[in-house]
Amino acid sequence: MTVSGAIGRGSKKVIMAIVHGLALSRIHPNVLTFIGLLINVGAASLLAVGQFRWAGVVIICAGLFDMVDGRVARATNRVTRFGGFFDSVLDRYSDLGLLVGLLVWYGSINRAPLVVLTAVAMIGCVMVSYTRARAENEIPTCKVGFMERPERVVLLIIGALFLRMPQVLWVIAVLTNLTVVHRMIFTWQESERLEQAQLRPGAAQAKEPAKRL
Repeated sequence: MTVSGAIGRGSKKVIMAIVHGLALSRIHPNVLTFIGLLINVGAASLLAVGQFRWAGVVIICAGLFDMVDGRVARATNRVTRFGGFFDSVLDRYSDLGLLVGLLVWYGSINRAPLVVLTAVAMIGCVMVSYTRARAENEIPTCKVGFMERPERVVLLIIGALFLRMPQVLWVIAVLTNLTVVHRMIFTWQESERLEQAQLRPGAAQAKEPAKRL
């Protein structure tokens, strides 16, 4: 067994033990989701005062709640449509809250270029989610692109713990907006394909000679 495999198995056992304990406590999964949001607000407050390493630790703690709320919902048979919606909405607040914390910090130390960079990263994060949600009103699914929420959270943790936040923000700003472009192109291609598929039967019918009565 490799070291990474052993770590993966050990982490899974810990998470499942936590899920089992929370399931026995009968705590509602939506409560866990809300607690995760509150923890991220605490991390945002730490970022706003420049306590990046502590913020990184707190974001890791918030991520634990993000990992277990869905599992607890399945373990307690409380999976609902609203639960998925609620989780997605609070995830957006968590993401934006962390970036707002960075905006406050960079604004307080008069780093205008980093304020702009953080704002561009914020726009990219919002648009990645929006383009998928909007696209899936027109096509069956739109999951293309790399910079989803787990990747963004991991990058923020790395930036906070290793004090490399500007570099991380560049990566997030560039890759989120590239993901948006990728999803736009993918949606255009899929829309064209679906529209052509719908037109084919009509076109074939139009070519058939009219039957004489």
